Amino acid sequence: MDDPFDSSFNLEETHLKEGYDEGYSHGLDAGREEGKQVGLKVGFEVGEELGFYSGCIHIWTSAIQIDPTCFSSRAKTTITQMQELIQKYPLMDPEDLQVQEIMDSLRLKFKMLCSSLHVKLHYNGYPGEANVTQF
Repeated sequence: MDDPFDSSFNLEETHLKEGYDEGYSHGLDAGREEGKQVGLKVGFEVGEELGFYSGCIHIWTSAIQIDPTCFSSRAKTTITQMQELIQKYPLMDPEDLQVQEIMDSLRLKFKMLCSSLHVKLHYNGYPGEANVTQF
């Protein structure tokens, strides 16, 4: 026969399990929403940075078309390499393992090119670089 007090003895455990299950469910929902917001923010930042580099390359290639002697052959090679990296960037596959490698290469080539051209261009979106002269 069932003891009429069994439900009273398990009351605390029942409430604990219900609270855990409810908290877990809310945590999943909140985590999904936060993940979505972070993904949108980071995706926008990456697109903005790629657009900045693409715009610079477009201007430099236009200058080369007008005056092929305006840049050294080394600078032209770097511009071409940057253009290839941007075309190679997997926009539709953010989980591609090359994403960070390509972005790091683009940043490095951009800094090298600006240095060799004696131009002080700076992308405002670089993380952690405050108090830098900005263009």
